[in-house]
Amino acid sequence: MSTTQTANKTLEATLTPPTRCKEQRLQQTLSEYRDALEDAFEQDCTSMSATNDVVTPYSLPYQAKDALKSYVPKLHNTYNAKELDDEHPLRFVNRAGKFDRDSSREYEICWNVPQPGRGTNFWIPLRLNPDQQGLWDELLDDESSTKVGELRLQKHRKTWTLHVTVEYEIEDTSELPENPTRVGFDIGESMLVTGCALQRDTPTKPLLINGKGAKRIRKEMFTTLKRLQERDASEWRVEERFSYYQNRLTDLIEKASRESVEYARQFENPVIVMEDLAYIRESLDYGKYMNRRLHSWAFARLQGRIEDKAKDVGIPVRYVHPQYTSKTCHSCKHIGYRPRQAEFRCKNPECHVSTFQADINASANIARRVDPWGESLPWKQAGDDSPQDGSGCDTATTQCEQSETPSQMTLTSFQESKPTASDD
Repeated sequence: MSTTQTANKTLEATLTPPTRCKEQRLQQTLSEYRDALEDAFEQDCTSMSATNDVVTPYSLPYQAKDALKSYVPKLHNTYNAKELDDEHPLRFVNRAGKFDRDSSREYEICWNVPQPGRGTNFWIPLRLNPDQQGLWDELLDDESSTKVGELRLQKHRKTWTLHVTVEYEIEDTSELPENPTRVGFDIGESMLVTGCALQRDTPTKPLLINGKGAKRIRKEMFTTLKRLQERDASEWRVEERFSYYQNRLTDLIEKASRESVEYARQFENPVIVMEDLAYIRESLDYGKYMNRRLHSWAFARLQGRIEDKAKDVGIPVRYVHPQYTSKTCHSCKHIGYRPRQAEFRCKNPECHVSTFQADINASANIARRVDPWGESLPWKQAGDDSPQDGSGCDTATTQCEQSETPSQMTLTSFQESKPTASDD
């Protein structure tokens, strides 16, 4: 009998271009909110009552004031913030989550925008992220258990974006299924994702997603942003180019994570296994500022998206320690070496594996490390999108640089290992 647990996800929608009057009202509310936030922060409000005393005089909807009363103390007590970001979004508590749906409209879903005072709210149509249509349907279904949480409204140049946190039910993945098929995923630069399932402890039907596209975009992004900096380009121009490349990288992440989970679903009772990459550092070094900008997409985001999609379809996800996964033979467990980026060679003369595709070898080792052998890391509660060690979600990680040798996909051929006496 399957059990359920809850997970959180953020839905994204873009407000349709508002009329001049609505634009002015949105901008006024955002400016008033940021003034109240700065005032409460500067007065060192560490409790809801202290924050309430500061924000009460401001002309804000009660949903925004209640959000401030919860958020400002967290800035001081939880996040230990030293200063405020200039681009803080306008936050609302869940009571601002009022939506109307009518299939006869061009944009079916409208949001009731909170305003200060009685009878001042107004409706505005939303352009939804099509990949999140299912969760929007559940959110607006009166019989659904999906609940709305905090709302955040952000303006970027002329575009208003609404983020809605929702809590929904998923299948409980805290326990591993009986007779699981362990599916290891190795995340890197040369191969963005390498997947390998273990069936009867044997590597089966590997998945290879090339990382050249992501690497090319990152290099292009670095070159463009550096050139703009050298020319003292305006801040909005730098932000525009940065957002452009981030969107391209995000698209790659979404496609790679979707393909990875579909790969795992083809096996019976799959369990996805990935490395905990918190302690691996990025080999590329473009300086402190550029590293922060270039690496904000991070491989950790790809792992997170794989985990999100896996949980949505009820596939458990586990993390294991990364030590020696790329240098250990998946068959005999002896330490080998990599003469080229995509090639692994075993030093054990008695092992039937002499040469093997290096990323597949690593992903097989990752898969093998999951429980019941006790090497997997503590399980995270559903909806907890923080890294295993509590570090920043966008911690940059990588593996070795890509070899200059061309056609690394065919550098060494993959062969399914046959069980031998040394495997027992």
